[in-house]
Amino acid sequence: MSKISYPVIILNYKNYEQTIGRRGLALSKIAEEVAIESGISIAVCPQTADIYLIAQEVDIPVLAQHVDANNTGSYTGNNLIETLKEAGAIGSLVNHSEHRLKLADIESVIQKSKKLDFYTCVCSNNIQTSKAIASLEPAACAMEPPELIGSGVSVTTKPELVIQTLSAIKEISSAVQPLVGAGVTTSNDVAEAVQMGAQGVLLASGFVKAKDPKEVLQQMAYALKK
Repeated sequence: MSKISYPVIILNYKNYEQTIGRRGLALSKIAEEVAIESGISIAVCPQTADIYLIAQEVDIPVLAQHVDANNTGSYTGNNLIETLKEAGAIGSLVNHSEHRLKLADIESVIQKSKKLDFYTCVCSNNIQTSKAIASLEPAACAMEPPELIGSGVSVTTKPELVIQTLSAIKEISSAVQPLVGAGVTTSNDVAEAVQMGAQGVLLASGFVKAKDPKEVLQQMAYALKK
């Protein structure tokens, strides 16, 4: 299973109907094709039950949508890092706006992930949270204003917020890759994010719900490449 390099496009499948089972696999194969064609790192975040299926069929990074820091034992319903790795995931999103965690839990996830060589992309909702997360040194910190998620209005329409947040992340730790997401739907959104200092983007419905997902992803990948 390949690792993530930068710049990167991370595709969050959420619980969309279009991503269930074989439909999610088909989208992942599209992502793999575009990654090979463009030379851009593209990672997919399937629903947990589909991680094994997809990781067996594509050679691009597969991430979980959520992970917990517990050890093995009596923890019903948690996503154990060891199990996710066994299924083929190389890392996970952490603290997405739709699945928020306390800062102490985020820290625990990051610490355990480092010990197990498990990639963490921790989401934040503002500049203050981004600073706190950056101090914990995950692999990446993705700033996503909650009000723009799924809105079709790109995070890049708030350039001052994006630039200040990305700069703050790098000031806290140069080891943390700054990403952005929320409302990213076009290649122009991607190009603007890179110009503002992002090392990649997170998106979901802009790819998953597109009439032609491959064309959309191709345009985004080449915008990132430029």
